[in-house]
Amino acid sequence: MQDDYQKTLEEAQTKIGACADATGLKAIEREYTGKDGVVQALLASIPSLPPEERRGVGQGANQLKQAVLEALAGRESELAQVSLAAERKGEGYDPTLPPAAVQRGSLHPVTMVMREVEDLFQSMGYSVLDGPEVELDYYNFEALNFPPDHPAREEYDTFWCDREGKLLLRTHTSPVQIRTLERLKPPIRAIVPGRVFRHEELDASHEHTFHQVEGLVVDEGVTVGHLTGTLKSFLRELFQRDLDVRLRPGYFPFVEPGFEFDIRCPFCEDGCRVCSKTTWVEFCGCGMVHPNVLRAGDVDPEKYTGFAFGFGLDRLVMLRYGIDDIRHFMGGDLRFLEQF
Repeated sequence: MQDDYQKTLEEAQTKIGACADATGLKAIEREYTGKDGVVQALLASIPSLPPEERRGVGQGANQLKQAVLEALAGRESELAQVSLAAERKGEGYDPTLPPAAVQRGSLHPVTMVMREVEDLFQSMGYSVLDGPEVELDYYNFEALNFPPDHPAREEYDTFWCDREGKLLLRTHTSPVQIRTLERLKPPIRAIVPGRVFRHEELDASHEHTFHQVEGLVVDEGVTVGHLTGTLKSFLRELFQRDLDVRLRPGYFPFVEPGFEFDIRCPFCEDGCRVCSKTTWVEFCGCGMVHPNVLRAGDVDPEKYTGFAFGFGLDRLVMLRYGIDDIRHFMGGDLRFLEQF
């Protein structure tokens, strides 16, 4: 019996040694160790054997199976080494063949709308500026008329980066107002799109990372009328139609007077889910730049005035495409992203 096992193993090893590809190795594996293979046939014969022979046949079948599997693994490793050596020598390589097709992705919906917003404001003579996402407390709060003990600071759930409370992830894009005033002199017309961060409870309308667009205009004789006209012109181009707007008094430490800028819901006439049945949608906060902010940027508030506005880009994208959950933007779900 032992001689039969040895003969079977030698036959298998000969076949394995002559095999030149992975497909052939799979076929040999099925022939000897598959459910209808040689080893399984030996095991199936055990119940019909005399009791004194069963143990030896079982052990021999298992040893045969193990030896065949080891030979297969060894040959598979040898073939892999041969293939690698051929690739390194360039054997079989045809430089005239076209490369494999590359699957192209698509732009994120926030990126698409951000670029459109930038193009619209640039056509109105605005510059597109940027600023650091890890910001100093001075620029994020103090220079924007938030003293250390100002209660408005409590409205911002801030990610602090140090124990002293001097370094943080910016909670809005407004710090670039001060950096712009320090670096440039009036007249100034600029927008600042970018990411901002707040430690908030996540739900359909709140996310810890989102996008804002800040706007800043400083010049002689700037009025609230210029602010309203600018935003109406922007919205007209964005939605390709005139929208009714309204200003409501609002408090922001860095503007005086400050307003909430609302637009008539672009999706309904009598109220819908987007506008909470009110027919109005809050678009942005805005106002005339506070004299203290101008002074922090070394600009004379007696000579210059200005306006500033800031709106959530993610909210604008949600309005544009009828998206009902802000968490889709950061989720990375291709089923969502491939729609754009």
